[in-house]
Amino acid sequence: MATLAGGVEDPSAEVLTEAAATFGLLASAARLHIMWALSQGESDVTHLADRVGGALPAVSQHLAKLKLAGLVRSRREGRRQVYYVDDPDIVTVVRVMVGQLTARAAPVAAHRPVSGRP
Repeated sequence: MATLAGGVEDPSAEVLTEAAATFGLLASAARLHIMWALSQGESDVTHLADRVGGALPAVSQHLAKLKLAGLVRSRREGRRQVYYVDDPDIVTVVRVMVGQLTARAAPVAAHRPVSGRP
């Protein structure tokens, strides 16, 4: 491990590999939308599918992958499975990334001409 100025060490190859795999999971717009929705609060698969505009089986598969990676957890409430993100750092990463990109897009959208006008 290399030490940089200021005493900060480079992460290990294993940590970088795990981080890349996690970012790879979030590279899917559908999974990122699910994570965004869950960062706002817990939900069952039916409500998530409605919110993200996905088919129930597809959203269920995305949730299974996110759960397997440890990004999402679930608990049973009667016959429903409720999904949530209990890692505040993951919530922060998702919120910061989506928030920054939304903020960057806002000025661009404000300068676009209205449809039908030059």
